[in-house]
Amino acid sequence: MITTINKTPEPEIKNRIHTLKQKMEIRRIQAVFLTHKPDIFYFSGTSQDCYLYIDIEHEPALFVKRYFPRARKESCIKNIFQISSITQVPDKIRYLHQSLPETCGLAFDVVPVRDFHFYQKLFTPTSFIDCTSSINACRQIKSPYEIDQIKNSARLSGKTFSYIEENIQPGISEMEFCGMFETFARKFGHSGTLLTRHYRSEGFPFHLLSGENGGLAGAVDTPCCGLGTSITHPFGAGAKIIQRDEPVLIDFGTILNGYHMDETRMFVIGDMDKKAMDASKASIEILYTLLSLMKPGAVMGDIFEKSVQSARHMGYEEQFLGLPGVKSIFIGHGIGIELVEPPIISRGRKDIFKPGMVFAVEPKFNFKNEFAAGIESVIQITEDGACFLSVTPHKIFICK
Repeated sequence: MITTINKTPEPEIKNRIHTLKQKMEIRRIQAVFLTHKPDIFYFSGTSQDCYLYIDIEHEPALFVKRYFPRARKESCIKNIFQISSITQVPDKIRYLHQSLPETCGLAFDVVPVRDFHFYQKLFTPTSFIDCTSSINACRQIKSPYEIDQIKNSARLSGKTFSYIEENIQPGISEMEFCGMFETFARKFGHSGTLLTRHYRSEGFPFHLLSGENGGLAGAVDTPCCGLGTSITHPFGAGAKIIQRDEPVLIDFGTILNGYHMDETRMFVIGDMDKKAMDASKASIEILYTLLSLMKPGAVMGDIFEKSVQSARHMGYEEQFLGLPGVKSIFIGHGIGIELVEPPIISRGRKDIFKPGMVFAVEPKFNFKNEFAAGIESVIQITEDGACFLSVTPHKIFICK
């Protein structure tokens, strides 16, 4: 069980800030003001209620509303100020640097319009510009420290899938069984809530689709949605009872010490019929094909097209990546301190793979009103190729 809280090492934080300043210099951004908690955690080491200001010519400053003693203990930032209101921040910056910057970066992808207008008025005469691309460029390349953190999450995910294999049983609902293996993972430090960046998305770990529930499309941009618990939560596990001899797709997101792992495996209690077994094996074959092609310099859109070509060659074009008319246009997504991070391995994407990038790759099939089949594993781009960070076996789990 988890007994200690791990701090982000000071050299790690300093290197991230140095990299961000390099990106800022290229775009001629004088300063950035970070308000999104995952960004603040990435560049400061704390997730307390605070704001981080990084000036290209000065040391960063952390402004903490709650809770100052913990933020000071968790973060290596030297300039830490306790504030009772965000309205105090501009005066603190003037105190530190004698003036406010002419231009300042905000992550426009996560700052609400109302907040933007508030910040613009509060920081007058500063003009705010979008620095999302600069932040993403830093976070896309994982350091050895971050790779180790993701590996820790992978080990917990592997333990959880082993627990699932040993404890899955017929006669209980999808939701009840999700509660069992989520409880197991929480004992070892799983934070429960998965972090997502887009305001219209939400992370949830209870994505278990048994039998015909796997053959549903729905609100989530994924090939296999599930029925969910209600009209208000129409995705993932629901009240359906798990049966013997039916294919069960379990997509489980793990978060440990701030870093995510996202894996999918197929299960059956008893015997899986040939149609579902063949599709499950095909998804594994596509995964390994993509692994062999994901190397530095390769174009992401080309990898997506290769996945579609592979499915077509196997006779699964209609079912691949969802039902006709609502197919997903991505085969993988970046992953780290948020469940889904840029870049996305999607149709037409011109980005190239670079060493240090990490992706969750998920070839999946939806057989309408019958079942779902697929796999998802996390892959790291290395200096000369790619490797799995996932440690969960790439197999169909046949449970008796």
